[in-house]
Amino acid sequence: MNLVKTTFLLVLLTVVLVLVGGALGGTTGALIALVFSVIMNMGTYWFSDRVALAAARARPVSDDEMPQLHRIVSEVAQMSGVPTPKVYIIPTDAPNAFATGRNPNHSAVAVTSGIMRILDERELKGVLAHELGHVRNRDILIGSIAATIAGAITFMASMAQWALIFGGFGGRNREGSGNLLVALALIILAPIAAAVIQLAVSRQREYAADYTGAKVTGDPLALASALQKLERGVQLSPQTVGNLQTAHLYIVNPLRRQTFAGLFSTHPPIHDRVERLRRMAYGPNYQGE
Repeated sequence: MNLVKTTFLLVLLTVVLVLVGGALGGTTGALIALVFSVIMNMGTYWFSDRVALAAARARPVSDDEMPQLHRIVSEVAQMSGVPTPKVYIIPTDAPNAFATGRNPNHSAVAVTSGIMRILDERELKGVLAHELGHVRNRDILIGSIAATIAGAITFMASMAQWALIFGGFGGRNREGSGNLLVALALIILAPIAAAVIQLAVSRQREYAADYTGAKVTGDPLALASALQKLERGVQLSPQTVGNLQTAHLYIVNPLRRQTFAGLFSTHPPIHDRVERLRRMAYGPNYQGE
């Protein structure tokens, strides 16, 4: 179901691109914007692991330095059917984790010092299974596709804005005024629509990774418990490393409590994620808390 929803959102994003391209720049304008966005985002995709790890100031850790972490990562990777990723530690008290890499053969998992202190082994295994679920589901690729299409829409809106400034839309007749209003509406609304859909893709991939991780370990309640601890931990100790561009990679929002509207959130509400996991554990008749 999560895959179906993600596919629908990507198709919807493509439809927005085609409609905006036809209205603002025609086929040529849409193609130029798409090519430009592909070039920009392919670099990010190809070097996604380096970018994310550098932003988090993560450092590699050896098996001798953190044997328990390496053992759990290896076990979860084997259960997930993916190659064992490189292991990194992020020097911060904020409890969190993320996985990155353009494919399962070029992946890395990073955990913070804080998460190692507050989670027990069962909960940590649930978190790592979630992260390797992202790797298994190729969510970096899916996110890059969504970012490419959304970027093309934003780029076209920007081009249209400059065309409008220099008189590229319409004239003084009634038809020109109508074209001007359409252009203004698209310039304002198209990037917002693209961002909302892109963020919805991100939220669906979080749900999917929760499901994948819980299925792999056979212990949805461990991940549910971990998510609740992480939510409280991040509120008490928000992360000071990283940036908004990489925040969506983490299992919970690392920078601040999400008080803004759900449509503009990179992560689903923790309560909803926990309830879904409990439903997996207790069955479809579970009524929730």
